[in-house]
Amino acid sequence: MGTKANEFFVEAVEKLNEAKKELYKPEEDLVTYSVCKNSQHAIEKFLKGYLLKNGVDIEDCNTIDCLYKRCIAINKNFKKVDLSDLQCKSHNLDSRFCNEISKVSNCFEVADSLDTFFRQEKIIN
Repeated sequence: MGTKANEFFVEAVEKLNEAKKELYKPEEDLVTYSVCKNSQHAIEKFLKGYLLKNGVDIEDCNTIDCLYKRCIAINKNFKKVDLSDLQCKSHNLDSRFCNEISKVSNCFEVADSLDTFFRQEKIIN
């Protein structure tokens, strides 16, 4: 499971970087869907990687909220990562996206805060 967890972490960082590149384009060139989906997938992959690393089965967990709650059950420090502005956390990722810049910025901020959290906790380098 360790190898699969590491694959998730690598993919999460890649998706976060893709979202970041898109987000920092001039507003008229920005594709909000790209920021939204890359950020969502980064969040999902960070959380899945953590759970797999800790031997938790993720097959029946299809939302960010479910994954996040399982992460908190393992490590209470996950509460430092605020998902309250994430409007898609209770839905299957394939069913939701947003287009407003403020909303996709919130999604990116959550993904970025997870990256920071994982580095502070020395889960990833």
